[in-house]
Amino acid sequence: MNRRRQSVRGVTLIELMIVVSIVGIIAGFAYPSYMDQVKKSRRTEGMAALLELADRMERHYADSGSYSQADGSDMTAAVIYHNHSENAYYLLSIDPGTDELQFTARATPTAKGRQDTDKCGTFIINAQGLTSVSGGSLSRSDCWK
Repeated sequence: MNRRRQSVRGVTLIELMIVVSIVGIIAGFAYPSYMDQVKKSRRTEGMAALLELADRMERHYADSGSYSQADGSDMTAAVIYHNHSENAYYLLSIDPGTDELQFTARATPTAKGRQDTDKCGTFIINAQGLTSVSGGSLSRSDCWK
């Protein structure tokens, strides 16, 4: 009996290691870019929560003629239903101004999901509707889009 030997083809360990290392290199470049995009999408949540907070302050002002309560205390407890954005990537706060016609609201990034390393930092809006950022490396125009 004469049997023919069939050659068995397969992947060698060297070939497999080359593929794994190429995938690792590509992932090493792609992951930081992916995380930047995730943080950028979370900014929208922080800005939306901050704008909603400012809107509630404006509604209170339209009803009462001031940003403070009737007893003169600030509106922080009365207006902030939640002290954070929907998924808690930003903490919300209101700083009363020097008189009852002023306020400054802030959305500060939290450590959840490493949002505190975002390039925009803290979002700020005041009673006049002026927006700004602080604590980040990007400008206001780059963050408030």
